[in-house]
Amino acid sequence: MGRGKKGKASLFRGKAGQRRWLALFLSGLAVTAAVTLLHWTQPDWLAFMDYKIYDVLLSRREPPKPSDRVAVVDLDEKSLSEAGQWPWPRYKIALLLGRLQEYGVLAVGMDIVFSEADQTSPKRIREELAALGLDVDFKGLPEALRDNDRLLADNLAQGPYVLGFFFVFEAKDHADRMGTCRLPPARVALRRAPGMGDAPPLISGALGAVCPLPELAASGGWAGFFNSFPDRDNIVRWAPMAISWKGQTYPSLSAATLMRAFGDRGAVLALAPDGYGGQDIALHLDLGPLGRRAVPLDRHGRLLVDYRGKARTYPYVSASDVMAGRADADLLRGRVVFVGTSARGLEDVRATPLDQSTPGVEVHATVADMVLSDSYLRRPVDAWYLELVLLAVFGLGITLQLVFTRSLWAGLLSLAAGAGLWAGSRWAMESLRIYLSPLSPLLALGGCFTLLTFLKFLLEEHQKRFIKSAFSQYLSSKVVDEIVENPDKLTLTGEEKEVTILFSDVRGFTTMSEKLSPTEVVELLHAYLTPMTRIITDSAGTLDKFIGDAIMAFWNAPLDVAEHPRRAVEAALEMFEELERLNTGFLAKYGFELHMGVGLNRGLVRVGNFGSQDLFDYTLIGDNVNLCSRLEGLTKYYHVDILASQAVREAAGEGFAWREADRVRVKGKHEPVTVFTVHRQADPAELADWHEALAAYRAGRFDEAKARFEALTGTTPAGLRDLYIDRCRALRDNPPPQGWDGVFEHTSK
Repeated sequence: MGRGKKGKASLFRGKAGQRRWLALFLSGLAVTAAVTLLHWTQPDWLAFMDYKIYDVLLSRREPPKPSDRVAVVDLDEKSLSEAGQWPWPRYKIALLLGRLQEYGVLAVGMDIVFSEADQTSPKRIREELAALGLDVDFKGLPEALRDNDRLLADNLAQGPYVLGFFFVFEAKDHADRMGTCRLPPARVALRRAPGMGDAPPLISGALGAVCPLPELAASGGWAGFFNSFPDRDNIVRWAPMAISWKGQTYPSLSAATLMRAFGDRGAVLALAPDGYGGQDIALHLDLGPLGRRAVPLDRHGRLLVDYRGKARTYPYVSASDVMAGRADADLLRGRVVFVGTSARGLEDVRATPLDQSTPGVEVHATVADMVLSDSYLRRPVDAWYLELVLLAVFGLGITLQLVFTRSLWAGLLSLAAGAGLWAGSRWAMESLRIYLSPLSPLLALGGCFTLLTFLKFLLEEHQKRFIKSAFSQYLSSKVVDEIVENPDKLTLTGEEKEVTILFSDVRGFTTMSEKLSPTEVVELLHAYLTPMTRIITDSAGTLDKFIGDAIMAFWNAPLDVAEHPRRAVEAALEMFEELERLNTGFLAKYGFELHMGVGLNRGLVRVGNFGSQDLFDYTLIGDNVNLCSRLEGLTKYYHVDILASQAVREAAGEGFAWREADRVRVKGKHEPVTVFTVHRQADPAELADWHEALAAYRAGRFDEAKARFEALTGTTPAGLRDLYIDRCRALRDNPPPQGWDGVFEHTSK
């Protein structure tokens, strides 16, 4: 037997196929695990991407309408032009606050910190001149107007005002302004569920605070911090509602202003287990006639700001108009008002997801409006865990899809899944008012699809190279290309299939080759086998192997071949026609001609890769293979070129000259087989005479049969005719036993 084809086992089925799918699945599992780790650790770049997705979702939805309960009093360019540059004397601030109270506002939150004494106060000017040795007196000026800070303090004590301050978290920031800070009472109680830890889960670690003057703080009695903590991309998405400092919990400016607007009811910061080992935090406010509010916060005490639109969503009233009494009263009456600035140069501009240039005071106004409307955009812990589940489902789901289906279908499913994730996130934000980030599931989906598609491409390229290397030597290039393009049609691991088999062998080749040198033997085989192989592959046949000068081939595997018995017969006849042409050259070069015999059989066999892991043949096994080999061996006995089984004869159809050669029982087989020889053309009358002679022979009329065989000439193979003449003579002299069925039994291979 010849050597098998070296190579890896099939990439389609069997153990090798299982290893392939396992490699793809493990790759998808690794990507899913990596995205899970990223989701858990939230590196800066991932958080940045998440911010941008949040911004897009927020900008694409229909924002809530702002209520009519909030307004902004703006220290704008107009105000600075009319009242002078900032900072204003405190009596002007007192005038502004007094006017606001006259307009009937509910409360005023100051997005300003008065941390230093008023340098324009007459009292302050007199003290500075006295230090220079000058004694100056402001005759006619009432004592109440000589101290601007005192004037403002008295005004603060008479209305619903909330001062602003801010915490300092880095020593280099405002170190010269911190000084001694005396804040009003915190007015936020901390309530913990049983079993909760002692450490407050809020923003903490402040080094100090820049606070209002003690005189102002003591008179006002209310204060709120206006710290802003932008995300890493400098966009304000969250607003801190409470900060822990020196054992106290302080409210934000918006929270404190709401508390002041609806009476001195204070607030409660409630902490409860969130079910995931963390804390669920809510700021409880009592808004009097509007009812109670439970403001949902994250674990840092922050509220996700639900912006109502771009800058200036709320009514902006110029401070100069308020001071002059020309403001629209409807824009102020019964509202919670925040005083801030939009003037250039005062550096109170914030970037939001909806606008890159929003006055900082509007962030406080938006937060207050959210609480008043009891409408919040939330980012609960459950959403984070749901994203974790989704990334696992989508990552492993697309992995399984890619393992078991074509990349095209997996790609379409990925697009549909990605669109579904995005649509689901939009729906959650618009309908449930929950931010459910699609980022991690999309990363798992996209990462698994990209990596596995690339790996499948590499495997398919390897598969194509494997197919070409495994089949190009014994299939036509056209068939190989079809297998490469449609590998699912190929089964290498063994399947039962009907095929037509061809065995050919050069008669007496060993004796002839002894007359030649080894080089000449190789040249002769090459000259003979090359055209024979081409005939087989050109007729869609598969070359199985060379066994010295013998050829084994078959049709209808690995790909289905229509009319494969007919194609095999055509190829066998063409091989003899080609040999006749070759023999002209062989006779001239080597001094002899080649003669061969061909056996043809059709039937079920087992076809696939057989052998060891590293050395195997894509070949056939089964009784029908052995029968075909026996038929090829019998061509020499019957003195014919081709012997085909009845199965081939029946399936190949007409268009050939079929001659029944015998009914035989080959060695190792119990059932007899009718065999035929075939030619392209023969005299129909002569064929009829042949079959009449054969019928007489099988009927036991041996004298009649002998006479009929002797009368045959023309296209009748002489050797086959003489064989039957000898049989008739022998059986006439030694009659067969009673019940003879005319089957000739061959006892040798």
